[in-house]
Amino acid sequence: MEQQNREDVLILAIETSCDETAASVVKNGREVLSNIIYTQIALHTKYGGVVPEIASRKHIEKINQVIEGALEEAGVALRDITAIAVTYGPGLVGALLVGVSEAKAISFATGIPLIGVHHISGHISANYIEYRELEPPFVCLVASGGHSHLVVVRDYGEYEIIGRTRDDAAGEAFDKVARAIGLGYPGGPKIDKLSKEGNPDAIPFPRAKVGENEYDFSFSGLKSAVLNYLNSCQMKGEEINQADVAASFQKAVIDVLVEHSLHAAKEYGFDKFAVAGGVASNTSLREAFEKECAERGITFYHPSPVYCTDNAAMIGAAGYYEYVKGVRHGYDLNAVPNLKL
Repeated sequence: MEQQNREDVLILAIETSCDETAASVVKNGREVLSNIIYTQIALHTKYGGVVPEIASRKHIEKINQVIEGALEEAGVALRDITAIAVTYGPGLVGALLVGVSEAKAISFATGIPLIGVHHISGHISANYIEYRELEPPFVCLVASGGHSHLVVVRDYGEYEIIGRTRDDAAGEAFDKVARAIGLGYPGGPKIDKLSKEGNPDAIPFPRAKVGENEYDFSFSGLKSAVLNYLNSCQMKGEEINQADVAASFQKAVIDVLVEHSLHAAKEYGFDKFAVAGGVASNTSLREAFEKECAERGITFYHPSPVYCTDNAAMIGAAGYYEYVKGVRHGYDLNAVPNLKL
């Protein structure tokens, strides 16, 4: 068993907001001692997306196993844990309830303090795991299946949303377009892979500008443009080059994300920029940000892919900073599916 310093803060973190059942032990907010993830992707693939009831049932089956696995891999016991952090929103209500109920039960049985963590705060905090030197303030783009937020990170756990999607989130658009061109679910990784074989300038898909707020995003028009292009090709009997459609669509998304994000970094006077969320693991998006940040003298932070998709280590990192601030939750903590940042 690992020897722990008495001053060390060990967070047992639980994440069940969608279709990953995850548990992790994080030391002092930055060091991951274990990160166990049970993914349900194979279960939901045949339905073309996440089925909430199936996700909830599988969380119930797996949650004790992943927590036991996390403690074992970290070489600690429950008595060594300082606090329990759990995602309580946003997400699928049934899925969230499994994690929240588990965390409350462990806290009630052991007396270990309970901390509810915002899922988006977790994604942003993934950067602290990867870059121990990173400290606020900085600008962060959170791009995932459910969220496209441009956030000024004022301090640990203190956020100002300066831009958000008006309709589809970036990851949602990836999934819908992937389905339309016959790639299936999950769309993001499949489009990323296929795009490497296509010409990103083959089809001039639109880049949406949102008038009232220069930092807001809109992807539904782009999605519609892709669907119209596919329909037009089918009606004319023209062959559809899947790789070109994927590459052109992906470039349209990336151009908008990069332009808005780095414009915000410049206007707000930050020389640090980070990405977070599932879409942040897209290789072309990373390359575009690497290039643009280097040209503008901005330091670019991006977590490893395992910390971009849903995981509990990021919840442990966010939970640590909540713990240090004195945040504690009672047993009335509940799942909040539409929780605002």
